[in-house]
Amino acid sequence: MAELPEKARKLFKEPNLTYIATVMRDGSPQVTPVWVELSNGHVCFNTAVGRVKEKNIRRDPRVAVSIANREDPYDKVDLRGRVVDMVVGPEADEMIDRLAKKYLGEDEYPWRSPDEQRVMVKIEPESVNTV
Repeated sequence: MAELPEKARKLFKEPNLTYIATVMRDGSPQVTPVWVELSNGHVCFNTAVGRVKEKNIRRDPRVAVSIANREDPYDKVDLRGRVVDMVVGPEADEMIDRLAKKYLGEDEYPWRSPDEQRVMVKIEPESVNTV
């Protein structure tokens, strides 16, 4: 696992929007903005079961991640890595509420559908570029 430099850790700790690229079945890239947090050197994001990125990473765990400072988009970090864990259940539900607090200032994620299952996704960085 590549260690995240201080610049990357700082960007991930702040409420900066992050873009995750996954691989479609035909090999083409698919990019989605996500909220993130760090956990033991892993970049973690949250999604719902059935979304395109969730299906893609279950089939192919390779991802690329790009995060930029919300105040200076040229202050950014890119990384490539692999999804090493996907957690469904209370831990994922708690995570989406933490992310809502971080990004929206709200205690609970406001757009949750009653029937959706949340998934916490853990990415192990393999290479990091602090442009």
